Amino acid sequence: MFELAEMGHTLSKAEYKKRVPDLRTKLLEVQNKLRDYNFPVLILISGVDGGGKGEIINLLNEWMDPRGIQTHAFDVPSEDERQRPPHWRYWMALPGTGEIGIFIGSWYSDPIANCITGKNNYTNLTANLIHVKSFERELADDGTLIIKCWAHMSKERQKEKLENYQKDPGTQWRVTEKDLKHLELYDKFVSIAERVIRETSTGHCPWLIVDGTDIKHSSITVAEHILDRIYSHINSLANKAQTEEVKTERAEKELSLLKSLDINKTISKTNYNNKLEKYQGKLNQLAREARLKNCSSTLVFEGWDAGGKGGAIRRITHALDARQYRVIPIAAPTDEEKAHHYLWRFWRHVPKAGHITIYDRSWYGRVLVERVEGLASKEEWLRAYTEINDFEEELFDAGTLIVKYWLHIDQDEQERRFKEREKISYKKHKITEDDYRNRKMWNHYEAAVEDMVTRTSTEYAPWHLIEANDKHYARIKVLKTYCDALEKRLN
Repeated sequence: MFELAEMGHTLSKAEYKKRVPDLRTKLLEVQNKLRDYNFPVLILISGVDGGGKGEIINLLNEWMDPRGIQTHAFDVPSEDERQRPPHWRYWMALPGTGEIGIFIGSWYSDPIANCITGKNNYTNLTANLIHVKSFERELADDGTLIIKCWAHMSKERQKEKLENYQKDPGTQWRVTEKDLKHLELYDKFVSIAERVIRETSTGHCPWLIVDGTDIKHSSITVAEHILDRIYSHINSLANKAQTEEVKTERAEKELSLLKSLDINKTISKTNYNNKLEKYQGKLNQLAREARLKNCSSTLVFEGWDAGGKGGAIRRITHALDARQYRVIPIAAPTDEEKAHHYLWRFWRHVPKAGHITIYDRSWYGRVLVERVEGLASKEEWLRAYTEINDFEEELFDAGTLIVKYWLHIDQDEQERRFKEREKISYKKHKITEDDYRNRKMWNHYEAAVEDMVTRTSTEYAPWHLIEANDKHYARIKVLKTYCDALEKRLN
C-alpha cells in the first residue's frame, strides 16, 4: 500500500514557486464558496513521524483565510476528556457549515497507539474501527465532507531525517526520545497503519497517501486533493434533487406496545408519600456511591405534551446533590446547533464521570417531531435510528448508565391537563397553539413512537414505558426504575 509513497517524490523550487500562487487563489475562492453551501469540511492530517504533517497544516493556514479555519491538535487526553467517551473531544471540535476544520491527530491515533503498545489486540482494533466507520458515516450522511490525508515516509528516509536534525545544532531540538523510540517501532506502526487505512478507506471517506519526503511535493499534492474533493462535493450537491417529497403515513400495522399499557394505574396519596420518601432516600445513597465510583448517568425523558415529564424530573432532582446533575431542556435548535450534526448539541452535554445529565426531550426529536412535521427527510430520520443506537452504545461503552422513559397518557387526560394549565397563572405559558395543533397529529405521533421504541430499545439502553394518567403512579415508577438500574450497574 505504501510502496508508491516511498519512491522519494520531489518538486523543484522553481516548479513549486510557479504553482503556489494559482493554488492559493483557488483555495481562497473555494473557501469563499463554502459560505454559500450548507456543509462543513473536515481535514484529517495523519502519518508517520517526520512526514511533514505540521508543515502541511501551517501552509494550508497560510494559503487560506485562517478566519474560516479551525485547527486542532489532539494529544494525550486532558482530565476533562478522560471523564467522557473517547469521541467526545472530536465532536466538540467539529466545524460548522461553511467552515473548515483541520485535525492533526484524530480518532485514529489512540486505536493505532494502543495496538502498537500491546494495550489492545487486533480484535480490539477491529472493534474500534467499527465505531470509527460509524462515526464517519454519520458525519458524511449529514453532509460533512471528510478529507483524510496520510503523509508517509520510508524507514530509511525517516532515520536519515532524524540523523540530519541531530547533526545540526540549530535543529537538534526537533529530535526527542519519543521520536527515537517511534523509529524503533516503525515496522509495527506501518503494519498496523496499513490495516487501518485499508479498512477505513471508504467511498465517502477515502484516504490519500502522499509521499512526505519533500514538503514542497506533499503540500502541493494535499492542497490540490482538497480542492478536488471540495469541488466534487459541491458538484454532487448541485446535481442532487433539491426537494424531496416527505410523506408521513400512519403505520399499517396495529399499534401494540402503547395500546397494551394500562395507563389508568393509580396509587393512593398515602402510599405515594411513603414510596416517594423511600425511593428518593435510596436514590440519594445510590447517587453518592455512583459519584465515588465515577459511574455517570444519562436520563432521557420523552412523552406527550403535558405527560408529566417536568414533575417526574423534579422528583428525581430533589433527591440529588445539585452539584452532581444538570437538567437540559431541549427546544428548537439554535443557529449554531443547526450548523452542526444534529447529535452535536447532545455530545456537548455528555456528563463527566460520576455526574448525571437529565434531558427533558432529547435526540429522539429527529424520529418524532422532525419526522411527523416534515422537518427531516425520510432518509434522514430512517438512518437516525442507527445513528442514535451507535451514539448510545458509545456512551454505554464509556461507562454511562442510560435510562430512557416514555411517559404515556391518553388524549382525554391530555386535554384535561391543558385546560387545567390555562387556569393557573404560572402554568399558562406552557400551553401554546402548537400544543393543540399537535393533538390533530396524534395518530402520526403514535406511529412514530412505536417505531422509535421498537428500533432503539437495546440491551444497553432499553426504553421504559410509563403509565402516566396518574402523575403519582408515574413519578414512583420513574424513581424506582432509575434506582433499580443504578443499583444493578453499581453491583
